[in-house]
Amino acid sequence: METAIGVFDSRDSAEQAVKDLLGKGVPQDAIVFLTRSQSEAAEFAKEVGAFAGGFLGGTVGLSAGAAAVALALVPGVGQVFALGVGATALFGFLGARSGAAAAHAISHDEAVMQPTVGEKSSEDAAVLVGVLKQGRSVIVVRTESHQIAAAACSVLDRVGPAAQASASKKLRITTRQVEGIAVIDVSGRIVLGEGNVALREAVTALLSEGNKRVLLNLSEVDYLDSSGIGELVRTHATIHKSGGQLRFANLTPKVNDLLVATYLHKVLEIHKDEPAALKSFGSPLSASA
Repeated sequence: METAIGVFDSRDSAEQAVKDLLGKGVPQDAIVFLTRSQSEAAEFAKEVGAFAGGFLGGTVGLSAGAAAVALALVPGVGQVFALGVGATALFGFLGARSGAAAAHAISHDEAVMQPTVGEKSSEDAAVLVGVLKQGRSVIVVRTESHQIAAAACSVLDRVGPAAQASASKKLRITTRQVEGIAVIDVSGRIVLGEGNVALREAVTALLSEGNKRVLLNLSEVDYLDSSGIGELVRTHATIHKSGGQLRFANLTPKVNDLLVATYLHKVLEIHKDEPAALKSFGSPLSASA
């Protein structure tokens, strides 16, 4: 599954991005819009639903153009709305009945029902909640198709804050062990079909070998596209889901600026250099406690 992520500071720009994605042939069920604002969710559903017809309808048995909504009530955050045919797949906890009730509540300006006990969001969606806390909205495209992912990246890289592409050396990933911590050294570009898959494979291999503490050294990474952003979110989610810890260190100015622009610097644990990152893990005993 490929994931491309765009972060937006206005509903208008997010709306245009979705229209551009649809115009590029990205399927409706691959696109999800996330926001914490009920009024923004309602307006987005109205504007994009009118443009796209069935984009926001069908998933929860609603008529075309109606809002298909998944709602997460996150401790310390509050309500999070996920709109789009793929919304329930991304959040993974609201069934058709509760999704329909949430959509009805939005359209009628009513209180939205709370998910039942035991329901929970997917790990990557939980990571994105941290970005939403900063007052931004997020568009997520998830697809098994490389071609569709490439089309999504072409749109999100153009309208989002992704760092400008530059000539860079071929991607290289190596791993090493330092004081019981697995360090992944990445050099080059983390982009669709190049860096994102290689990084994913490196993380999977380390976890399969029992590594629970991972440091991602990005000192020689000079470019991320929207898929690369998605891969960092996926890496964070995968390691935490396995009960592990992840740190980032040695960000280049371009990558640092990108994570600040997307507010992922508020979600990911980033350190200025490797010694500081290694120290943050604490002792092996406390890490496994």
